[in-house]
Amino acid sequence: MFTRNVRPEPDAIEVIIGPRARFSGQLQCEASIRIDGVVDQGRIETPSNVIITETATVQCDIYARVVSIRGKFKGVIQAERVELLDGSQVAGVLNVNSFYMDETVVMRAAVNIRADAAAEIKSPAPPATPHLPVSRAVESSQTPSEPS
Repeated sequence: MFTRNVRPEPDAIEVIIGPRARFSGQLQCEASIRIDGVVDQGRIETPSNVIITETATVQCDIYARVVSIRGKFKGVIQAERVELLDGSQVAGVLNVNSFYMDETVVMRAAVNIRADAAAEIKSPAPPATPHLPVSRAVESSQTPSEPS
C-alpha cells in the first residue's frame, strides 16, 4: 500500500496548463492533465492522471486515477493513488486507495485510505471489566483535638 513498486501506466497528456498560465473553473478531460502554472479555484476531473509540477500552485478539488504532486497543492483529492514527491507542499484532504510520500514533503492534510467496500469494518468490543482509577482522599496526619 505504501510502496512505489507498481507505477501506473503513463498515458497521453492532452491538457497542459503552462507555467505562465492561470486557470480558474471546471476542467474535464478524458486524458492526463499536466499543470505547470496556477489553478486558483475550481475542479479538475479526469479518469486518467493529473501531474502537478514543481512550478505549479494549485488550489482546487481533483478527481482522477493518479495524482502526482511536486508543486504546491491545497484542496480535496479523490484518487486511486496519490504521490507526494520531493519538494511538494500539500494541504487539504486526500481520499485514496494507495499513497506514496517522499521524505522532504511538507504536508498538512488528512489522508483517508479507503478500505475494500465489501469488507465490513467492526469496532472493537469494550473490555468486560473496565479499569477505572480510584482516587482516595488523603487523610490528615494530625489527629483532631478533643474539646476541653
